[in-house]
Amino acid sequence: MRYLVPAGFFLLLVVFFVGLRLNPSEVPSPLIGKPAPAFELPTLSDPEANFATGDMLGRPALLNVWATWCAGCRVEHEMLMQLSRAGDVPIFGLNYRDERGPALEWLQALGDPYKTVGYDPEGVASLDWGVYGAPETFLLAPDGTVVYKHLGPLDPGSWEEEFVPRIREMIASGGSPGR
Repeated sequence: MRYLVPAGFFLLLVVFFVGLRLNPSEVPSPLIGKPAPAFELPTLSDPEANFATGDMLGRPALLNVWATWCAGCRVEHEMLMQLSRAGDVPIFGLNYRDERGPALEWLQALGDPYKTVGYDPEGVASLDWGVYGAPETFLLAPDGTVVYKHLGPLDPGSWEEEFVPRIREMIASGGSPGR
């Protein structure tokens, strides 16, 4: 008993210091390998039109969670514009806890890389996706399976290292990676 308390304390210190070395942007999503959460939201541009999970099916797709108040979203916006111009994968947006007017102004001023944007002012759909904040980007397989989740702004390095190989694998296999 005399050695249990110091040993337990030492073990807690080890766990604490190992935890400090972890990168929070590498926290895996529990959605990986599972169907994308179902949602139906009004579109940002037209409150009478809807955007739903099923709209992203049929080919590899990105769902990018963004907001006008998000500094990282502004940082990644040009990257999203480049990806949109390349046309290799459709980009869908999820406007997170934002106001419609400023969000529409943002896209008009900076460009609109999205095929469709769902408007989620209360963050209800985003919560189902496990969104911590913005920006976050999900890669979806043609069948709607969540393949990868990226926290923080997209950049050329993360695109080439994390997204491109998964997209190529999906295209080569005709579906989701590993299938």
